[in-house]
Amino acid sequence: MGGLKGIDLFRKVPADLTNATFLGACLSIAATVFMAFLFAIELWAFVVQSVETGVVLDTNPDQLLRINFNVTMLDLPCEYAAVDVVDVIGTNQMNVTKNVQKWSTDASGARLAYRGRNREQKELKHQEHAETIEDMHADGVHAVELSDKSIKDFVGKDFAFVNFYAPWCVWCQRLAPTWERLAEEVGKFEAETDKHVALNVSVGKVDCPGNPDVCNAHQIRAFPSMRLFKKGEPLGDYRDDRTVEALLKWLKTKVNFDEQMKGWAVDHGAPGAPGAALDLDDHPGCMLSGFVLVNRVPGNFHVEARSAHHEINAALANVSHVVNHLSFGPPVPSNLRRKLGKRYPDFFPGAQALDGGAFIDGGAHEAVHHYIKVVSTHFDVGTFLSGLTSKLSRGAPPPERTVVGYQMVTQSQTMHYHELDVPEAKFSYDLSPMAVAVSSTGKHWYDFVTSCCAIIGGTFTTVGLLDGILHKVLKAGKQL
Repeated sequence: MGGLKGIDLFRKVPADLTNATFLGACLSIAATVFMAFLFAIELWAFVVQSVETGVVLDTNPDQLLRINFNVTMLDLPCEYAAVDVVDVIGTNQMNVTKNVQKWSTDASGARLAYRGRNREQKELKHQEHAETIEDMHADGVHAVELSDKSIKDFVGKDFAFVNFYAPWCVWCQRLAPTWERLAEEVGKFEAETDKHVALNVSVGKVDCPGNPDVCNAHQIRAFPSMRLFKKGEPLGDYRDDRTVEALLKWLKTKVNFDEQMKGWAVDHGAPGAPGAALDLDDHPGCMLSGFVLVNRVPGNFHVEARSAHHEINAALANVSHVVNHLSFGPPVPSNLRRKLGKRYPDFFPGAQALDGGAFIDGGAHEAVHHYIKVVSTHFDVGTFLSGLTSKLSRGAPPPERTVVGYQMVTQSQTMHYHELDVPEAKFSYDLSPMAVAVSSTGKHWYDFVTSCCAIIGGTFTTVGLLDGILHKVLKAGKQL
């Protein structure tokens, strides 16, 4: 024990050899307050982490980039809405159907009926005729040619079936002999006989390029459009096979349904039938939601009006739209998104740049195009969050404890189209070769402990020196 006492670094001075002074008490209080102040600052620096950013070369090895979108087309029916993808290396995907869903919408853009997945458009059967349209006209024209002056009285009849067409439309040219033959067959049904049931339907046609005001008033968006009227009110558009047999069957169904509704009204003493046979869309809006996988090169995806069996009326192709959501990259799990939002509140993206924006076309032959600069942003999640990132890499281990997000810089501009070209809502994107690295830094626990020891020891030593100097000065002053 005696030997160990020889290496004691903290030797004690007997209490009877020390002397407490008023100056020492004041300096002790001051030192305690000063150490507490420095300790609070050091503790704050240890608890609060600072965010650091840097620009690095983007070395993302992924070949494909995911684009998530939810866009409401305010004036484009779902049956004509198509999503295309184009890029600079030659990729040209027309009418992307995988991972894209459609909903019809009302006049305010609210979602209504589910239209299903964006499937390929239905194949229609077209009837072939041995006679040409000129041969059919040899015994007279049965389908009445209508104009802006005659159509009002024509559709005001009990039933009127009208074909809105364009002479240059190839589908209209194929339909022309079938439509003429239909008008001839309907004429045989005008009176009820043993063979036929009365079918009082007038069949006509309108040349839309020759009568643009008529077709604009009836919102004819594609050629040919075959619409049934009852006393001036539309009952529905025909969308099935373009054969005389199919057309007649559809007409009979419509007329018979109307007769049944009349019988219901008489039986129930009602002036009319509830929900008459109107099967037109309440509003031709469509919400498209889903994602596309594109190459990591500059390109664009766009929404436009297209049909496999129609020619789109470019004058009425309105692609006004609302961007409900647009983002790049795989979706981040909600728990990880919440924690990253707290850790990087000024950097981690919440609402994207275009989200909630309404882009309305100013007139015919116009469309809003969006130009997007995409910048990869690598967020350091640390070890305590790295396990959550496995969902982002399709089961593979997360690289270097980072989550890759994408920031966007956007600009929108109204573009003008030629009168024969169909407008499109285009989203052009370009990926930056540089990436932003975001990380949070703070003191390690051993740095914090070291700083606390330095505060205590340094303050005690400094105040001790100051106390010794002041004590000698004051003592020398008393002797003088």
